[in-house]
Amino acid sequence: MAELASHARIVIIGGGAVGASCLYHLAIAGITDAVLIEKNELTSGSTWHAAGNTPNFSGNLNLMKLQNYGNRLYNRLGEEVDYPINRHMTGAVRLAHSKERVQEFEHVAAMANAAGMTMETMSPEEMKDRFFPWMEIHDLQGGLWDPEDGDIDPAQLTQAFAKGARDLGAKIVRFTKVTGISQRPDSTWDVETDKGSINAEIVINAAGYYADEIGRMVGRNVPMVTMSHQYLVTEAVGQLEAMDKKIPMLRDPDDSYYLRQEGKGFILGPYEWQATPHWLTEGTPEDFAFQLYPDDLERLEWYINAACERVPMLMEGGVQKVINGPIPYAPDGLPLIGPAPGLTNFYEACVFTFGICQAGGAGKVIAEHITEGETELDLWMVDPRRFTDYATRKYATVKAIEVYQNEYAMHLPHRPWPAGRPAKTSPLYDTLAERGAQFGDFGGWERPIWFAREGDRPEPDLTFGKPHFDDAVAEEVKTVVERAGILDLTGFTRFELSGEGASDWLDGMISGALPRQGRVSLAYLCAPSGRVVTELTVTRLDDNRFWLIGPAAGYWHDRDWLRQHMPDDGSVRLEDITTRYGTIVLAGPKSREILAEIADEDVSNDGLKWLCAMPITIGTARGMVLRVNFVGELGYELHMPFETMPAVYAQLLAAGEPHGAGQFGMYAMDSMRLEKGYRAWKQDLSSEYTPLTSGVDRFVRLNKPDFIGREALLKQSEEGVAERFVVMELDTADRTEAAYGSPIFVGDKKVGLITSGGFGHRTGKSIAFGYVASEHTEEGSELLVDVFGDMRKATVVPEVIYDPNNDRLRA
Repeated sequence: MAELASHARIVIIGGGAVGASCLYHLAIAGITDAVLIEKNELTSGSTWHAAGNTPNFSGNLNLMKLQNYGNRLYNRLGEEVDYPINRHMTGAVRLAHSKERVQEFEHVAAMANAAGMTMETMSPEEMKDRFFPWMEIHDLQGGLWDPEDGDIDPAQLTQAFAKGARDLGAKIVRFTKVTGISQRPDSTWDVETDKGSINAEIVINAAGYYADEIGRMVGRNVPMVTMSHQYLVTEAVGQLEAMDKKIPMLRDPDDSYYLRQEGKGFILGPYEWQATPHWLTEGTPEDFAFQLYPDDLERLEWYINAACERVPMLMEGGVQKVINGPIPYAPDGLPLIGPAPGLTNFYEACVFTFGICQAGGAGKVIAEHITEGETELDLWMVDPRRFTDYATRKYATVKAIEVYQNEYAMHLPHRPWPAGRPAKTSPLYDTLAERGAQFGDFGGWERPIWFAREGDRPEPDLTFGKPHFDDAVAEEVKTVVERAGILDLTGFTRFELSGEGASDWLDGMISGALPRQGRVSLAYLCAPSGRVVTELTVTRLDDNRFWLIGPAAGYWHDRDWLRQHMPDDGSVRLEDITTRYGTIVLAGPKSREILAEIADEDVSNDGLKWLCAMPITIGTARGMVLRVNFVGELGYELHMPFETMPAVYAQLLAAGEPHGAGQFGMYAMDSMRLEKGYRAWKQDLSSEYTPLTSGVDRFVRLNKPDFIGREALLKQSEEGVAERFVVMELDTADRTEAAYGSPIFVGDKKVGLITSGGFGHRTGKSIAFGYVASEHTEEGSELLVDVFGDMRKATVVPEVIYDPNNDRLRA
């Protein structure tokens, strides 16, 4: 057994499949001065009792790509490292009980096939005849076949990663417990263990259900809770004994279980409604390694009966054993892979609910973060910084229960997930609720998404099609267009930048020009590769004083990027003022008249021009007004101290009533932003694209002497872009709108992907944003978009469909 060295470039804590994968991928990337520390034996956490299933399926395209990378790696890993692995690629069928489930399968299959995988939707009869003749199909609507699905032995997978890493020179130290972690002034880490101390430049927390314990050592509250997941293994089944190869896996998401062959019997794994968290008060036991929880088959009774009715031969085998083991869950059921928030040189690869199928991809991602500073794919959905200060232990617990109960649920576009909410609210929350507001969660903040009128049913239809509140949203848009609308948009990430070096430093951070004093502009911050890191609204308050406003969900992400690039000479100060100010949007042709009635300052067109900002006083409240908005009408953003928002809102309502002003929500805003070609961060603005690819060239100044990403953008500008952002109009025969990840075709050739889709109520158009191969981006180009299995005609149109000259904004 390897001894603990005094120094290593990288220390990985945790010896499950994920930790071993990180070590292996770092080694093949050339970093062999790496040590993995495991408190027990390799695989002793969740890995040893995992069922070992390796699905590709996901509703998120990049997560599916991540899992597929692992699947294809597993097919060759044993040979590459000379370690035998018990690997079966049996394929899998997924069952659909409803039209909506069939639509979900159509969408996932379209994404998968466009990404180079092979998935196929089919009728129940086809599925039964071709792949799974042993099941009952009388109540099914369809299904999905994935030939690359299968299973792998988790212990052998982990040992293969470990052998491959060792052969390249990496080290593994077992039976060594980490007892403390501290950071030196030079940003390296001292990792204390019961066998001594090791200093490392970088630490990776891959500690599984002990990840929160490791996190606490560095002041990080890892958002997770440990759930128990049971599966049962049957005795031999006669029909299986007679077969010479394994049968495909079966997943019945509507009845919430998976069923696959194990030896000559079955494994049945339900995700039951009685989700059970553990270790909430007493903490994780000192050394819960190769142990299990007591069996609790009563929780599974309904699911066992459902599976037996679906596959009658399951009843032939009695229960041989029950596995009831700990699995860590994050609040959304997805892992944490990437930089730990607020820390330098500390990464997380932990809280994996599906650790075996995602281990291969996780190692690749961690290696990319460390060696490249960014990842091939935009993996915001697993970035640890996606959760911020609201993700407490209590929040993580109730959300984990909700996710476990709905592990196979469809993520329909308007489906509410209420657990743990509200987490963060504006001072107007109760008032808006009384006025019919229905809320959505945006980076933990509650924002009104639409307003229920008298007689409206608040609960959304669970559909991919036209929502039942569509008329209410259309009415909100009409209010904004004809009179004025008021929207509580509280929750923006907000920093104040100041200091004698602020202007020069910010100029080197953004790709475009700094605004003049009293002006507002959009700014794009890029990685050295030229790809977009984030989008900020920059308001220049003085020569060296700025407000930087970003998306609510990007709070910790943007904070860390800015702080990591700050000079250490004290010439620049960054103050977090996110929770000091709320934001109220006032937009529409009557908005100036309304604001003029309650503001002390001159808000005429001469007093406050478009894209300008100034201090504003409304009653006893003092704040800032920015003449910008995300809907494309004459309008303003009022950034007011939190404690003053109720009074300001009341004055807006009172002044707006004679003008017919009303309220609107995020759905109406989204409809209007599509008509204006406004991109959304981490949806249309991805870290896989540069500002040039994203069509925001007007915010790039390549003649600036220097900014992060300039050299890469200069090269791309000279060579041209292979694909580019476009706006499309789809035929409106069906109000099922294009969803993120829908592939775009010319004939039968895939040429792009959709990033946003929706209905423009001002124009009556079905609109979609996407990235398309450059030769098909000319206005008038005719395309096809796969919308839940329906090939819809699409036409490339001008980027701004509504008010292309911005006459209404400038009014």
